[in-house]
Amino acid sequence: MSRFRRLLRWAIGLCLVGALVGAVILGFLYYSISSKLPSIQSLRDVQLQEPMYVYANDGKLIGMFGETRRYPVDISQVPKNVQHAFVAAEDSNFYEHGGIDPTGISRAVWQTLTKDGRVAGGSTITQQVARQFFLSNEYSYTRKLAEMMLAMRIEGMLSKDQILELYLNKSFFGNRAYGIAAAAEFYYGKSLQELTLGETATLVSSLKFPSSGNPISNPVRNHQRSVYVIERMREDKYITQADADQAKAEEPHAAPHERPIDVYAPYIAEMVRQEMVAKFGGDVLDKGYHVTTTIDPLLQPAADKAVREGLATYDHRHGWRGAEKHFDVTADADAESLAGHLSGIVSEGGLDPVIVASTSGESATVITRNASQIVLNASASKWTGRTPGKLLERGDLVRIGAERKDAGSDKTPAGDAKPEYVYTLDQLPQAQSALVSLDANNGAIRALVGGFSFAANKFNRATQARRQPGSSFKPFLYSAAFEKGFNPLSIVLDAPVVFRDRRGHVWRPGNDDGKFAGPMRLREALVKSKNLVSVRLLDAIGVDFARKYISQFGFDEAELPPNLSMSLGSASLTPISVARGYAVLANGGSLVTPWLIDEVKDRDGKVVFKENPATACRACGRHGANAQAPSQVVDGFNFGPAQDQQPAKAEPLATSKPDPAVDQQPAPGTNVAPRAIDERTSYQIVSMMRDVVRRGTGTAANVLGREDTAGKTGSTNDHRDAWFSGFAGPYVTTVWVGKDNFRSLGYREYGGKAALPIWIDYMRVALKDKPITPNDPPEGMVEVSKNGATEWIKVEDLDRMQGDDTLQDENATDEAAFDIF
Repeated sequence: MSRFRRLLRWAIGLCLVGALVGAVILGFLYYSISSKLPSIQSLRDVQLQEPMYVYANDGKLIGMFGETRRYPVDISQVPKNVQHAFVAAEDSNFYEHGGIDPTGISRAVWQTLTKDGRVAGGSTITQQVARQFFLSNEYSYTRKLAEMMLAMRIEGMLSKDQILELYLNKSFFGNRAYGIAAAAEFYYGKSLQELTLGETATLVSSLKFPSSGNPISNPVRNHQRSVYVIERMREDKYITQADADQAKAEEPHAAPHERPIDVYAPYIAEMVRQEMVAKFGGDVLDKGYHVTTTIDPLLQPAADKAVREGLATYDHRHGWRGAEKHFDVTADADAESLAGHLSGIVSEGGLDPVIVASTSGESATVITRNASQIVLNASASKWTGRTPGKLLERGDLVRIGAERKDAGSDKTPAGDAKPEYVYTLDQLPQAQSALVSLDANNGAIRALVGGFSFAANKFNRATQARRQPGSSFKPFLYSAAFEKGFNPLSIVLDAPVVFRDRRGHVWRPGNDDGKFAGPMRLREALVKSKNLVSVRLLDAIGVDFARKYISQFGFDEAELPPNLSMSLGSASLTPISVARGYAVLANGGSLVTPWLIDEVKDRDGKVVFKENPATACRACGRHGANAQAPSQVVDGFNFGPAQDQQPAKAEPLATSKPDPAVDQQPAPGTNVAPRAIDERTSYQIVSMMRDVVRRGTGTAANVLGREDTAGKTGSTNDHRDAWFSGFAGPYVTTVWVGKDNFRSLGYREYGGKAALPIWIDYMRVALKDKPITPNDPPEGMVEVSKNGATEWIKVEDLDRMQGDDTLQDENATDEAAFDIF
């Protein structure tokens, strides 16, 4: 055998051995890797991370929550040009290969042998899908082999369109935008169908370096790659040369575009977020839930506006306080450098921060965050009584409000003309406010505002702030007294009184005006908000009884003070709990629970939660329990009923009859709210609270021109808190005004002055076209005329009324003393 043949034989043998060894090694690698590969079956039903959406009751968007921006789209909704752009740039043979592109692999191997450092991986779109869903971004040969194996399996299970759909929805485009639809919206504020070819190319170009090469972070680098994308589309004949030239000529114009919010209600959105996390767990924000709330899209903006304007009006009454802050700026500082001082200072309640650049005569020039100039003329600070030129100096940080000149009209700027604004010099209010508006019949929250600005302070004063309600608490106390046998005709003394405990501590409550009216009917006492009558009334019925009874309005008995100060509203209550209590009065005596989330749907539109709220029913469990009370004598005067005395000398005029419409039983399946108080008590209190509006401390509400408006003002010591709670039509609304630091609101800042105007402005919108709510005496009442006054009282109270409730005038102004044990 020749030497050549021996060498050839050895060569062939070595090749066979090498091939065998290589096959063994490859087989070992295949089985070792494939045995660890995850199942790809999950790709048949992918659950991509998607934000949680919060809507008003008509479907308008209130807010979105989640770490990612993603709006999954079906491949049929993706225009062909968009599909072709990704295929041309990322995987030109996508529709031909079976998951692995030999050409791409060969190119990657060649670059590995000829170049130093990291080189292109030659991954197909299918391989990228495998990596995105199942693998890490580790740069290794084993990861690459795993990627290729998974890609081939995916190609055997899914169609090309399904694979491309997964790729387009999963890919990251920078700025928390995941998926092509979210990227189109964020960078251009457009839907996929509205994208131009040039815009599409910039989005494709973001995939290489989504954080450092997107069209916002690095427009130059992004544009360079977008030209490459356009050329690849032309080479693959997806577009013509003319199309390519036009796309390349587009100027870069990407900018952040957040999804527009239809109804501004940040406090509501945060309440929903917290409740959803409590109901469904911490990952609820990434599952694409759609949450419909009870919020009315017309009432919520009205509430927000009423609070802002009400606080501004209050603040303006107390004058200009000067610049919010002052910066020492150099004489040569230009607009850009001046604007730099505004970095990190947020707009609050529609008031934008600006820095004063110069003053001239009566006017001042200010610089905004984007370094633009605004001239404030004399009218901009008219409310201060001085001109901007006199109030400000260079370097001052102040606030301005802006209102469009065409606001309230149907006129809109023609063509590309920008709207014109009227600017006002303003300041951040020192006070805060909360507003809660409920549907009185089922507790649905229709509007809620937790403060002047959510951006500055996320503390929700409507649900979290515990403040003293003052005299707005009195309707609950009067209700408790009526359960004990008192009625609007009962006469109680309004005169000085002093209480002493065993330790010698003395308490001398008084009226706000320092005056005393002597004996007076309870109706008049509530209308005039007489504190001393309330104190005597609570002392008569007993603190323990009152606390238990008032807790039926939805309050925790533990939060009600166990002493006579409760009569003056010394309990610390949240505005929403006060509104809930007033709803009991407004709906005829049923306890409803405030609720916000009406319905929750998953990403597929399946309803996973539907609220069935407890609804008031006037005919259900009517009258409740009416305790027979013994006679109550305080300071020598009879306070109430006595079972063992003769009937009152009163003439019944008429007896109430049940209203057939009201007495209708609820439909089957209705969740009936539990009865809290006798509906006859509710009728009496509502009647008296309507008088509070007609001729008492709430007369300003008469401007609404409705006979069903009822409410009660509330103020606390040193004017720390101002309240107005009331109802009309279907709504019960509570407004609180105060300072977070519990300091005084100022001289004579009562509830009727600080809180009631906000209530009126909101209810003016809320009650538009709403029918008048009647307040007819329910069954079991009799109309009685006594001592020149006529009232509807409970039938059993007629039998217990005394013959003569007139008090002795000579004792009307004496100071009585009581021992508290």
